[in-house]
Amino acid sequence: MLDQRIALDVMGGDLAPDATLNGALALCGESNSRALDPRRVLLVGDESLIRAKLTALGAEHRIGPNGFAIQHASEVIGMAESPAAALRAKPDSSIAGCVGAVKRGLAGAVVSMGNTGAVVGACTLGLGTLEGVRRPAIAVTLSLTGRPVTLLDMGANVAAKPQDLLQFAAMGAVYARDCLGVAEPRVGLLNIGSEASKGTDLLKEAHPLFTAQGARLNFVGNVEGNDIFHSAADVVVTDGFTGNVVLKLLEGFSGFMLQLVLQELRSHRAEWTQDALTKVRRQIDYAEYGGALLLGVNGIVVKGHGRSDANAVANAIHVAARALDARVNQHIVAGLRAQ
Repeated sequence: MLDQRIALDVMGGDLAPDATLNGALALCGESNSRALDPRRVLLVGDESLIRAKLTALGAEHRIGPNGFAIQHASEVIGMAESPAAALRAKPDSSIAGCVGAVKRGLAGAVVSMGNTGAVVGACTLGLGTLEGVRRPAIAVTLSLTGRPVTLLDMGANVAAKPQDLLQFAAMGAVYARDCLGVAEPRVGLLNIGSEASKGTDLLKEAHPLFTAQGARLNFVGNVEGNDIFHSAADVVVTDGFTGNVVLKLLEGFSGFMLQLVLQELRSHRAEWTQDALTKVRRQIDYAEYGGALLLGVNGIVVKGHGRSDANAVANAIHVAARALDARVNQHIVAGLRAQ
């Protein structure tokens, strides 16, 4: 049971600890159709504050042998702090506590909305990488077309090598198959054109490596940025620098367009209800996909958006539980051995 537990960084994120605690309570509530056993959640942070907050919410009974466990952490790494410096200066931070829980076998996953650099650094250094993995990658899943598409790397590696991209593809395909239910994930290499000769030296060198994998990888070739919106591939692979730019652009532009549509509807006095754009909002809202998986580390790690609300936190915990239950890391190791 302990290795199926999820260490939640209660103190991480712009809206912590209220959003993190409310998210955990929401996911583990009896009325939730996908309710998670609260015994699977380890709350990591200032214990006195956690207990006080839960008491104020009327949920102090949720702590104990049949509910949440608490692991005290006396320090917090701020969102704007230098990751490396903060990790050195604050060894008892809630982020470090989550990593320590996984290292000691008290949990199998880490979920944090906190400082991205600190989470990636602490997990990579503290947990190490899976057998055969050169570098971990941040994988983000979106459902812009109603069909999930997983993009990686979204920022863990600013500079990557062709072999790294190939490993990102293999890890992303395993995740799409085992957690998202995509029977035969199609893998695409993000580029400026569909031709194999297009792109940077990195992409030109990576293309034949992908092609050589044949049916094992189900490589569909290069895909362009606009192909993300047309379900051209289920897994889109790129380097961390490009991926992070794409992610921030998608987040910013989708929110901007939704606001623009709402303004136009109001200006034309169009008749619409609050629920009219619910489906669209759910497809573009970061809170709905919960968090990004750091694939390739020796443990499940989910990094949520810094401004995650309770709904986003609940979804991030759900992502971690699903990855644990699907034994994604074991399948990644097996997949890399087969390459």
